[in-house]
Amino acid sequence: MGKHVQSIDSQILQRAKAGKDGWVFTARDFLDLGSRDAVDTALSRQSRTGVIRKIARGLYEIPRQDVQLGQLAPSVDAIAKAIQDRDAIRLQPSGAYAANLLGLSDQIPMKVVFLTDGAPRRIPVGKLQIILKHTTPRNMATAGEISGLLIQALRHLGQRGVGARETAILRQRLTADDRQCVLKDSRFAPAWIAKVMRDIAGATKD
Repeated sequence: MGKHVQSIDSQILQRAKAGKDGWVFTARDFLDLGSRDAVDTALSRQSRTGVIRKIARGLYEIPRQDVQLGQLAPSVDAIAKAIQDRDAIRLQPSGAYAANLLGLSDQIPMKVVFLTDGAPRRIPVGKLQIILKHTTPRNMATAGEISGLLIQALRHLGQRGVGARETAILRQRLTADDRQCVLKDSRFAPAWIAKVMRDIAGATKD
């Protein structure tokens, strides 16, 4: 029994340490190593020792230290990916976070909002609040695409908040493939946002 428990612990640690730097993991990532109860117990045990860090309910990471900054916080993107994989849901960044991801704002909000086709909830991670808001299938139609990020960022800025500076930044960020995606998905956006999308994608002669 002891050897079995030790084996699960060591295998979990080996996989966690071998993962990408900053990887946020959940019990689901280790279910091939043992039962759910055994994996949960191992994660809980290792988090108490400090070898792994529990950052929120069911979310863990290998602690990372910076000489000047001290303990590093996990990225919002890594947390979101872990939640998506664990719960089999889709997440779409929205609000100020979407604007920040596109370079339209330097501000990193302390309340990060994601639209989702899953259950609404709040996930506290230290001082950060990750808020999942259930939304309509139309709003999730572009989730995971550059167009979805664009729609939510523009919605956050509002029509009066989008001028020459914003359109120039967005034009510069779009690749040729991005432009095709933005044009195709403009049909999912409100009229004024769809017009901006067509403009920055280069379809201004229609």
